[in-house]
Amino acid sequence: MKRFQKTLALALTAALAAGALSGCGSDGDDRTIVRIGHNQSTNHPTHIALTAFEEYVESKLGDKYNVEVYPSELLGSQTDMVQLTQTGAIDFCVASNSILETFSDNYTLFNMPYLFASSEAYHAAMDDESITDPIFESTKKAGFEAVTWIDAGTRNFYTVSKPIESPADLKGLKIRVQQSPTNVEMMRRLGGSATPMGFGEVYTALQSKIIDGAENNEMALTDNGHGDVCKYYSYDMHQMIPDILIGNCAFLDKMPAEDRAVFEEGFKLVNQVEREEWVSAVENAKEKAANEQGVQFFYPDTKPFQDICSPMHEAVLEAHPDLRPIYEKIQEKNAEYPSAAS
Repeated sequence: MKRFQKTLALALTAALAAGALSGCGSDGDDRTIVRIGHNQSTNHPTHIALTAFEEYVESKLGDKYNVEVYPSELLGSQTDMVQLTQTGAIDFCVASNSILETFSDNYTLFNMPYLFASSEAYHAAMDDESITDPIFESTKKAGFEAVTWIDAGTRNFYTVSKPIESPADLKGLKIRVQQSPTNVEMMRRLGGSATPMGFGEVYTALQSKIIDGAENNEMALTDNGHGDVCKYYSYDMHQMIPDILIGNCAFLDKMPAEDRAVFEEGFKLVNQVEREEWVSAVENAKEKAANEQGVQFFYPDTKPFQDICSPMHEAVLEAHPDLRPIYEKIQEKNAEYPSAAS
């Protein structure tokens, strides 16, 4: 099945890149086709939210637009989809903030480990346009921009052979990380061996023992089957990284103002629906992982992890001084919504 999906993704990607699937529909349908790609399953909150977007836009502008949502990396990996959105071969895609770091240094900020003191601080910061706009608009010259953010929860380590209860437990382990320099540096500091790879490759890599573990939210255990292989999930809570819905600038800019207004309301709906779905999805994932997959959950002291990673903050700010005012605004959110453990 995975081989078939990869073959289909390559065929679709090639067709889109060649422009064979772009533009209006066929068989007399002159509506503009709006293609959205993401890497999650049809059960995932991201897909549910994008389906709500599809239904909303078509309820308002169904005579003009035909929205198509492609899940499960059918249009390629996240990096592939970002590049397709960049060129206009597709119109929108969902990409991890970590992937976008390779397109704009501004996204480095949200990738820093232990940036947010609590999930409440994280949400408050991501809802504050004075914080997000300088980040979201930084890729316009590259041909795309962020239109909304999507909650991806807290990232934690999960492993095949043993739980991660201290940074020392990571020594010698090959851990899959997202394809960003910040994530590779985080793993180096924590003592593990970073193995960047696309999300769709992780299950096979775990199963074949190419890697010893990965780091992600609870949904990866159940929705993507990683809990079938990894039986230890440790809440070190090293990152809260948003997923980002990005859109092709040329497509957005040529849209009539009244149509753009409908799309903007749709982007807000994506954020709202996904966050509502996320809460119950995580609860269900934990229950399924524990009861059906035999995953054990661990709650290590996070301070040793934070102490090791905290120098990364100043290193990033020294390398990117323009990010310091935004970082300081995030610290204000952290003071307003401190960790429950503090």
